[in-house]
Amino acid sequence: MGFCLINSIAIVAREAQRKYGAERIAVVDFDVHHGNGTQDIFFNDPTVFYGSTHQMPLFPGTGAATETGAGNICNAPLPSRSGRDEMRDAYDGTILPALEAFAPDFLLISAGFDADYRDPLAQLNWRPEDFAWLTGRLMEVAGRRCGGRIVSMLEGGYDRQGLATGVAAHVSTLMGS
Repeated sequence: MGFCLINSIAIVAREAQRKYGAERIAVVDFDVHHGNGTQDIFFNDPTVFYGSTHQMPLFPGTGAATETGAGNICNAPLPSRSGRDEMRDAYDGTILPALEAFAPDFLLISAGFDADYRDPLAQLNWRPEDFAWLTGRLMEVAGRRCGGRIVSMLEGGYDRQGLATGVAAHVSTLMGS
């Protein structure tokens, strides 16, 4: 369902478990659309944490805060027109504490840049500095919990300038620039 035919992040999570012996994988998804496929794949798997911020209501209509799986699912839906303050509250108050408590040994990011204020498919108001802030916070958790093991995978983004500036802010932060 949705825009993806193959769930790349789920494949990478399973491969990290199989090939590298990672026991506890975390996936944090900041795409504007809820990752219903990722959530569904891992819904009853306590070895994989799935945390998501996304606009709600919006396609695909999943991702309520009450969808918790085996205690490994953490959704923090955001109303349309949400910006920096709401995003930071969602991460500092909900997603990051749950991620810390899960204590992953590998962190994967579903990095969607369609939360950018210019994106035509949604109505969140994130700026490049918001993507940089969030990336930095995720890196801090990865540094404390999983030896800095972090992989970011590109997801959505439908405004060229928003995609370019969001990705640049994200990658620059990952590189320590």
